[in-house]
Amino acid sequence: MTAEHNRTEEAQAMERIVNATRQVQAAFTALQSQFPPNGDGRPTQIALQTFDAALQELEEAQGAFDTMLNDLFDGNR
Repeated sequence: MTAEHNRTEEAQAMERIVNATRQVQAAFTALQSQFPPNGDGRPTQIALQTFDAALQELEEAQGAFDTMLNDLFDGNR
């Protein structure tokens, strides 16, 4: 792989983390709105699943980036 390809891949991995963080934030905001004072304190199943999926994506994005970063530190990139 070329250095340019590596930089592109690294930038995409970081962008994935940024997007996943935004998804978590949006899902949390939606979930939070279902609690007082705006909601009744009983979040919908879809809100919970959306939040869980967003957290899972963030975890996976961070894991992929960590692997890439470790490869970089080990001199494999």
